[in-house]
Formats: sequence, structure tokens, C-alpha cells
Amino acid sequence: MSLDKATVAKIAHLARIKVPEADQEHLAGELSNILNFVEQLNEVDTVGVQPMTSVAPHKLRRRPDAVTDGGVRDAVLLNAPETAEGFFVVPKVVE
Repeated sequence: MSLDKATVAKIAHLARIKVPEADQEHLAGELSNILNFVEQLNEVDTVGVQPMTSVAPHKLRRRPDAVTDGGVRDAVLLNAPETAEGFFVVPKVVE
């Protein structure tokens, strides 16, 4: 794909980048080379290739899925300004 100066000027305008007219011809050539490389990548057969998220295989560390009470209720309640029977006491908001 070949880009001309007008296309480069439009891209620069859309990207809100000021590109001097003297540099537009050179930039058109560079952008055309990038697009040509992308077209070459599109020709590569990727059928059967699994997508990857990293170059190194990772497995997530897992912990047992067990329901617990946390074992720190008393420590948490120490942060409350007021408690009653193991619960936070909050002001009444509905009359």
C-alpha cells in the first residue's frame, strides 16, 4: 500500500500532530513501508496456532476454594467506633 502526501497530511490532522510539509514525503515513504510489512504479516498461515498472552508459559497459583470466616473478626471489630454482639453499630438512616 502506498501513501501520498495528502493522506499523510490527513492522518497528521486526525492525530492532531503538526507535520511540516517538507517532512510529509519522507513520512509517506516510512508509513508505506510499515503498511507493506503488515500486509506481509497477513500472508502468514496461522491456522492451528494457539493465541498466546506471554512468551513464557505461566500457570496461575491457586489456593484451595474453602469458605472460612477469616478468623480475624475480633481484630476487625477493634477498628469500629462502636460494636454490639460481634457486629458494627451504625446510625439509623431510615425513619
